Amino acid sequence: MTGWLTEAVPRGRVAAFRTLVYLFVAADLVVFTPWVRTRVDVPGDLYQPLLIGRLLPLPTPTPALVGVIFWVLLAVSLLAATGRAPRLLGWTVFALYFEWMIVAMSYGKVDHDRFGLLVALAALPTAGRARHGDPTRTEAGGWALRVTQIGVICTYFLAAWAKFRFGGPDWATGSVLARAIIRRGTDLADVIAQVPHLLIVAQFGILAFELLSPLVFLLPERWRLAAVGFFYSFHAVTIATITISFAPHLAAMTSFLPLEKVRPIAWLRRRRSPAPLGQLGEHPLAAADDDLGAAPLGQA
Repeated sequence: MTGWLTEAVPRGRVAAFRTLVYLFVAADLVVFTPWVRTRVDVPGDLYQPLLIGRLLPLPTPTPALVGVIFWVLLAVSLLAATGRAPRLLGWTVFALYFEWMIVAMSYGKVDHDRFGLLVALAALPTAGRARHGDPTRTEAGGWALRVTQIGVICTYFLAAWAKFRFGGPDWATGSVLARAIIRRGTDLADVIAQVPHLLIVAQFGILAFELLSPLVFLLPERWRLAAVGFFYSFHAVTIATITISFAPHLAAMTSFLPLEKVRPIAWLRRRRSPAPLGQLGEHPLAAADDDLGAAPLGQA
């Protein structure tokens, strides 16, 4: 079990995941959750902090407090995306974003699509330094990615448990999707809703998908990536039909992907700087080593 939790991964994957997650935090502040700053405009009596907010305890948010969190978190998350000071900046981002989420979710509605992202923010500072493109494997980075993956899958499995807890077996045979389409459905959803019994079948399918999601860890890597692709397609359909975005969850789910292979800056450099004629016959491994910042073959 320990070996599975700490399965080593390339440092380049950790670096890419770190950059993506911290850039998402910055985007989340200005695109997805800017409304958190308006929460403090309502009377303080409406602030009912989550359990963690009562245990710490945290102060009732004020415009000044939330404004400071917003601007400091925005700056620190962008700095953390560069990979510098991974522990100091990483823990700072986690603490500030955690408080941001407590403020957001302490006024009567708690979203479950941020659990995996919060796990990622808590785990990344423990991964240590990692450089883009570095093929060296790290168990600490593997642990950070693995616990994020577990958080992502728990989001699905516990969602099914919540459906049974609050809706019972009738959730699958009720009108859950029909109500969602009436409230916030798209033209595509209106077309789908006209197919007899399709929404009921979809509800059974959602429950089955969520309950079986932990099986993704038992699949070979090739099939695991295919399953993750299915997860993404599920959310694409959700957005296209009932306009529910799971953006934080989707960002955390990239922990399953071989992100070290996605290097846009390196691609742009190759396009802008074609190899001189004298280097056209260079050994491909030498070019790869040079791209990673190592000495070319024969010059170590």
